Amino acid sequence: MLLLVHLIAVSAYAGFQWTVRGLVYPQFDQVPTAAFPAYERAHQRRVARVVGPLFAAQAVTSGWLLVDRPAGTPWGLAVAAATVTALVLLVTALGAVPLHRCLDAGWDAAVHRRLLRVDAVRVGLASAGVVLAVLLVD
Repeated sequence: MLLLVHLIAVSAYAGFQWTVRGLVYPQFDQVPTAAFPAYERAHQRRVARVVGPLFAAQAVTSGWLLVDRPAGTPWGLAVAAATVTALVLLVTALGAVPLHRCLDAGWDAAVHRRLLRVDAVRVGLASAGVVLAVLLVD
């Protein structure tokens, strides 16, 4: 059951991350410059309500896999899955969050480009997390 819950958690996050990368962030440059700081702060508040539980679910299931690994679950895959979750959180905390804070002050195309690069890393990690979770379920 834990492996299935983990698969659901990482898949939900990956779907969220692909949506942000493909739909939300590309629209940032369409917001009028004067309105952008308020838009960005509203984005941060709203997205936190969605991503917070998704991060928590991944962290809990990843940690649980390490502490109480189901019988037959390869240790290496469990460690890889937990590592990917940790990297997503790290890239978010050290990359995306500071860039969003920079955008609080106003639109900056260079900061937005950096955010897109950081987000591409998160999309890759989220996708890898799904692959690992599928391998764990098999």
